[in-house]
Amino acid sequence: MEKQLHETILYPDVSFPYIMYTHTIHASNPEGRGFNDLHWHEELQITLVTKGKLVIQVNGIDHELETGQAILINKGVLHVTTHLTHNGQYVSFNFPEKLLAFYADSAMEKNYVLPYTNSLLLSLVIKGDVEWQNQILQMLWDMKQKFDMKKKWGWEYEVSIKTTQLWLVLISNISLSSEEATKYMKLQQERLQLMLSFIHQNYSDNITLQEIAAIAHLSISECTRSFKRTIHMTPYDYLIKYRIKKSSELLISTDSTITEIAHRVGFNHVNHFIQSFKKHHKKTPNEFRKFRNEFIN
Repeated sequence: MEKQLHETILYPDVSFPYIMYTHTIHASNPEGRGFNDLHWHEELQITLVTKGKLVIQVNGIDHELETGQAILINKGVLHVTTHLTHNGQYVSFNFPEKLLAFYADSAMEKNYVLPYTNSLLLSLVIKGDVEWQNQILQMLWDMKQKFDMKKKWGWEYEVSIKTTQLWLVLISNISLSSEEATKYMKLQQERLQLMLSFIHQNYSDNITLQEIAAIAHLSISECTRSFKRTIHMTPYDYLIKYRIKKSSELLISTDSTITEIAHRVGFNHVNHFIQSFKKHHKKTPNEFRKFRNEFIN
């Protein structure tokens, strides 16, 4: 199967590939994939709710989390935060599996990392119902504090050690599934990622449902079922939503006219663009641009 287009995380320090994002409904710090932004990446992710409540969708399944609860998301797994309370906030720790392995082909990698990261495990909710989960949650709060503080000598070691300790506690308390149904789900996800990648790369063109389905070697009906089953919308609805997302970025970052932006993101008719935009944002493109500029300034 062809390689999917996934998110490339830009680490502040490439010699220490570890990042903590802080997300609200308005922004992400540092900038990256944030609220209501469907994506996947090759890094492991642990998300901790620091304020309010959220709903995070992992491979089409909704998980509701409250303040102080967390979720582990395996590498390459589709996820999106779909709901967040108005003043809510969450942090996401992203790091590559090699951090847990110490070095390539190590006993740690063979026995304690790859059997889990290459398994059928998609995600694990950590609510603090049992002692080992409380232990992990406390570690996450400690790690957040390390990232929030002014970086002191040795902080990279402290974060790495804490993450490895957390991983050991986690894998000591879970069992891996070997159900065929889960393998089928993973195959479905890979096919969907191929189709999403095609949309992400070609959204500005006049692409058809037939082309989207063909990239994953599916019929049109199975393509539509795949989208509805996992991200709860049709391929066309997702395409429109993605075009609106890209147009929102252009409205904020450029001085291009509404007509120019409409054509740049794949809308043939500006009226269709304005109607679609208003349906998603409850504002016209001009109103959105004015509001965001006032918010930023």
